[in-house]
Amino acid sequence: MNILFIGDVVGKIGREMLTKSLPSLIDKMEVDFTIVNGENAAAGFGLTPDNAAEFFSAGVNVITTGNHIWRRPELVSRLMNEKAILRPANYPPFSPGSGRGIYETKVGKVGVINLLGRIFMDPIDCPFTAVDRELDRLKVETNVIIVDMHAEATSEKIAMGYYLDGKVSAVLGTHTHVQTADERIL
Repeated sequence: MNILFIGDVVGKIGREMLTKSLPSLIDKMEVDFTIVNGENAAAGFGLTPDNAAEFFSAGVNVITTGNHIWRRPELVSRLMNEKAILRPANYPPFSPGSGRGIYETKVGKVGVINLLGRIFMDPIDCPFTAVDRELDRLKVETNVIIVDMHAEATSEKIAMGYYLDGKVSAVLGTHTHVQTADERIL
């Protein structure tokens, strides 16, 4: 299965680049499934329903988010009805939307989990506890599981990578303000 993950689409320029380039990239790379972090798509803070529609029209299958998800109240009803927009799984269970999903592709099912880190962020439930809960639900249907760890500190993303080593297909980090080259194959 060929999965494409695009992290941190920021503002109008990021949206324009994504919608212009993604369709041909999907064809060229023979992509089966595309995940985009849309956390900062709306002028750098949050995601609007129109932004989401743009992304889906360009070929995105799932949009993950992060700590700015609640900055656009017009998205709340979309979160409750749209299974392809995820909010972090470690928000309280009564929060609108879901932090995980299973999606059908032409080559099998893909599970996606969206998590939010705790370092330098507003108080939130433990991402390690949340991922264990969500993994139990996804593993029943698929072994192809992608985790978007939306966190400030690269150390927290790396810790999640080691924690999930052998349990998921990939842990990918978003929200990085200072770009790093922390890629690891575990």
